[in-house]
Order: sequence, then structure tokens, then C-alpha cells
Amino acid sequence: MEPDLNELEQTLNYAFRDRSLAVRALTHPSYEHERACSGNYQRLEFLGDAVLGMAVAEELYQKYPEYDEGVLSRLRSQVANQDTLAETARGMGLGKYLRLGKGEELSAGREKDSILADTLEALFAAVYLDGGLDRVRPLIIRFLGKAMELREARMIVNDPKSGLQELLSSRRLSSPVYRMVGESGPPHDRVFIFQALVDGVVVGEGEGRSKKAAQQAAAARALDHFSDLTESNP
Repeated sequence: MEPDLNELEQTLNYAFRDRSLAVRALTHPSYEHERACSGNYQRLEFLGDAVLGMAVAEELYQKYPEYDEGVLSRLRSQVANQDTLAETARGMGLGKYLRLGKGEELSAGREKDSILADTLEALFAAVYLDGGLDRVRPLIIRFLGKAMELREARMIVNDPKSGLQELLSSRRLSSPVYRMVGESGPPHDRVFIFQALVDGVVVGEGEGRSKKAAQQAAAARALDHFSDLTESNP
């Protein structure tokens, strides 16, 4: 069964002038091999990877002027990785449009992360070739913009020390200093207490079973501290 391109175009909010590009973007190599048709998504996926990377990098550069190259690179890699792309493709219902060979169909190819991610990149390339950068850029941001925000929040939550460092850098404040102020418990079950200081002022305190965990806890409290300041002084 051929994909319903009318429905796909409604999902994308984009009408292809050359629908053969869309069909190729949806064609897995297994389908091409079995049906002896011309073209699969692999070349488009190669181009789409570059188009996606550029669009995401530009959006992050404009959206987060306070972040340095290292932070921007980490965010881009998280937004453009296979997990995020596959998750986005599922949200679009992209799996039902795929042209798969019998083997991939029987092995749940429509749900495979690798196939969904590659197809999405190929589809972005198809729009790029069909309509140009000005048409594909907003499409990419529309589908991946929420992922950018979620990945930024997740990066800070999972690594409060890095998040605090980036926040202070964006506000042109000094880097935090971590000071151990206490420890308790037997040698095999120690609990450490650390404070996070900025310019000599304590902005957070936390405890943990290791020094590293205690520092992360202090950094998390410091992030809460600065968040509270922002809310009280909008």
C-alpha cells in the first residue's frame, strides 16, 4: 500500500511540488531491493542530517545567546540524536507512511528508532530540495522546538553543577566555589555536607553519600535560589 501523501502533507503543513522526493524519503532500502524500484532514503538522510544540524544550531545560537560553544554543542547533539528524532517521528505518526520490505514489515520496522530517525532526516532533506531552506527551517523548528526546551531542562536537572555554572556565566557572575562544611556517619556510610558559594555568599547547601553527590545537591539548591530571585524580581 502506497503512503497517503495528502495526509502527510497536512501533517507537515507543506505541499510538495515534486512528490517523488517525498516518496523516496519514505522508502527503506529493503523495499527498493524487493520491488526493484529506483531510490531509497539513504542519500536524502545524509543531506537531511546536515540540514537538520544547521537549522538546530542556528535556532540554539539565536535562542540562547548566553550559552558558550560547549553548551550549544551538547544541546544540539541531544536534540539531533536518534532518540529525539525517533520520538518526534512517532509523534508525527511517520511510521505508517513508510515503504518497507516484507522482512522489515514483519520485524516491526515501523517502530524501529533507527528507521524512524533516518526517515525523518530524509523527509527534511526532501522538503529542503523541494522548497529551499526557508521552507524547511520553520518545519524543523516546529517539530523539534519542544525537544530543545526539554533537553535544556533535562541537561540542567541531570547535572546541576554544569547548569549552575552556565547560569552564572550567562549572568556574568563568578564561578561557584564548593566548600565542605560537615560530615557524619560511620566510615562505610558517610554523609557529606557542602555549600555552594558565589562571591563568598552561600547560595545553596546540600548533602550526599559522596562528596560529588553533596556538591550536586548544593548546586541544585543554588539553582532553586536563583530561580526564586528571578520570580520575585521579574
